[in-house]
This record gives sequence, C-alpha cells and structure tokens, in this order.
Amino acid sequence: MRKLGFGIGLICLLLLQGCDLFSKKSKEIIVAKCYGKYLYESDLSSVAHGADALDSIARVNAYIDSWVRQQLLIHQAEANLSPAELDFTKQIEEYRNSLVVYAYETQLISQKLDTVISDEEIDAYYEQHKDSFVLRNTLVRVAYVVLDENCKQKNDFRKLLSDYDTLMLQKLDALATDYAMSSYLDVDQWMRLDKLTEVVPIEIYNVESFLKRSKFVSFDKDGLLYMARFVDYLLEEDISPIEMERDNIKSLILMRRKKDLIDRMNASLYEDAQHEHAIEVYVGSPANDSVR
Repeated sequence: MRKLGFGIGLICLLLLQGCDLFSKKSKEIIVAKCYGKYLYESDLSSVAHGADALDSIARVNAYIDSWVRQQLLIHQAEANLSPAELDFTKQIEEYRNSLVVYAYETQLISQKLDTVISDEEIDAYYEQHKDSFVLRNTLVRVAYVVLDENCKQKNDFRKLLSDYDTLMLQKLDALATDYAMSSYLDVDQWMRLDKLTEVVPIEIYNVESFLKRSKFVSFDKDGLLYMARFVDYLLEEDISPIEMERDNIKSLILMRRKKDLIDRMNASLYEDAQHEHAIEVYVGSPANDSVR
C-alpha cells in the first residue's frame, strides 16, 4: 500500500503543471535526482500514455528506477575513466556523419531508384547466375490426400491420383472437399520433401531412388490412409527453379541498382569537386611526397 500511495502521489505530482516545487533553474518539475543529474516531469510524458492508473504507476516507477540505476552506472564509469577515455568527440562526429550520409542516400534512393523490374530482366539474371541458386533441400511438386482408412471413396481417390496420363485436379478438389481429412493439390508449387513427410509420413531411405521409381504412393498408418502423387522433383544440389527465386532475384536486382545509383552519385560529387578545386590533399598523395 505504501508503494501504491507513493505512485499515486507521484502521478499527482506530475499533473501539477503550475507548481514550482522541486524546480531547478527552469520551471520544470523534478521527479528524481542522482549525483547532480535530474529527471524531469517532461521526461515521463510518454511513459504512462494510454495506460490505466495502476499500470501508469507501475510504468512510472519502473522508468524512474531504470533511470536511477543508469545514472549510478554512468557516475561510476565517469569516476574511473580517464579524460581521454571519456572523450567521445570523434566517435560522435563519425556516428553523426554516418547518419547524415544514410539519410541522404535513403532520400536519393527514394527519389531516383527505378523499382520496375520486368520478367525478362529476372529471366536474364537467373540464366546468368544459375550457380548462385543451388538447392539445399530436395523439392517436389506433389498432390496428396489424407483420408479415414474406412473412407468409402478411397478407390475414387486412388484412381484419380494414380492415373499416369493425367491428374484430374478439379474432380480431386471436389472429392477432397467432401471426404478428405486434409489435402494439397497445387502441383504448380514446389514443396520441400522434408515438409511433405511431416504431413505424409513416407519412409524414404534413398531419396533419389525413391523419387525416380515412385510416382504414386498409398499406405495406411494409425487409422489414416495416405495417398500422394509426385509430378516432378529436384534433388539437393540441383538448380532451384526460377519460380521459387523470382522474389529473391528482384531483391538482388534492386540491391545492385541501389549500389550503382550511389556509386554514380559519389563519382559525380567527386568529379564536380575536382572541377571546383574544392579538394586539396596535403599528406599521403604520391604527387605530394615532398610535402610533410
């Protein structure tokens, strides 16, 4: 109750805008002090935003405790580091410079970068960089259904899935909607074989041999009947199909365009500066070896 009373009192204190109690030089209200450092009411303006009274108290108390502990650590560090170790002027300047450059490059990219990528460009990139798209997993194009082992339509499913000449997807879809416990019929999409076996627990001892000889598999397990029809496959270490790499290739092309855009901007800036005689190198240039 004492903590609750303290928290409510603190919240009330923060709301007293006209009060100049605990003020220092400015008219701001001070809510905490540690080794000459002050935490002001304005520093807490967003801490309790959108919370109810009890949650606001908890957030304010937690923030103040965190602030005090940080000030104690800073005080201890400042007391034990040398002036040279405490001089972060260079690091601050470098950090600011990196932020300025990043902000400018981001603005440049936003305004100048061409983000339209044609299918022809994607196809050309894929053909030129096929060695970069080696598969790490075996992929399959497959249709499967999971049925109750007593399903009366299981022969219909078997006939539709095992036909080697065609795959009656529309009929399968209608049948699966009514009778299958689960199904997957999108044979245009590639699926990792290990993901398939998580759903259809096929025991495979030699992947390449199995996929070469098995176009259709059917088996019972734990009261369920599994059927799968393999349409195509790609083994590990094969080249990934382009349809799986389109988004990746788009990202790679955009990254290359960003780099080219920034490189051209840097080259243009350097050339302009040289024409304006804005660059003078005094040390380290081969043309100025005599200058020290």
